Amino acid sequence: MTDLIAKAAIDRRLAEIIAPTVEGLGFEVVRVRLLGGKKKTVQIMAERPNGGIEVDDCARISTAISAALDVEDPLDETYTLEVSSPGIDRPLTRLKDFETWEGYEARVETTELIDGRRRFRGMLDGVEGDEVLIRLPENGEEVTIGLKFDWLSDAKLILTDELIREALRQKKDSGQFDEGQFDDIETTDDGSEED
Repeated sequence: MTDLIAKAAIDRRLAEIIAPTVEGLGFEVVRVRLLGGKKKTVQIMAERPNGGIEVDDCARISTAISAALDVEDPLDETYTLEVSSPGIDRPLTRLKDFETWEGYEARVETTELIDGRRRFRGMLDGVEGDEVLIRLPENGEEVTIGLKFDWLSDAKLILTDELIREALRQKKDSGQFDEGQFDDIETTDDGSEED
């Protein structure tokens, strides 16, 4: 498990318990976090190997994970289990994520200072070996830099119109989105919508 999937020691322990169950159901773990508060929440993000996940899948994963956590009992206190998709502006936690989302804007943070900075925002340019490539605007030009995957402490897609269009396209291609469901909405002359 990389540190981006499970950062803290307890997150890594939870991921060790959870991953075999999730993978056994045909999904991949994207991220595991134990969130604080009055009542703890075990947050798990998962998806199919080719992307996407449905609500029924989350429920199936949740039921299976609950059983695994009950057996292992890694937490001394009560908690809520939350299983979800990574979302549109998803975290990038695996090297393959940087390749999959090449051409989209992301925010990347490193553990150490690199050329005097830890935060980088630019277009993902894929991967080369164990390096994440990111195009950054510099002095009116774009420069591509490589950051070793092991140097990353956080990475996330930036919500842009292009990213939303791609998410809708993927949902439409997979049959999860039907444009016909909006056929009964009419637009008035002033641009507002009517039922």
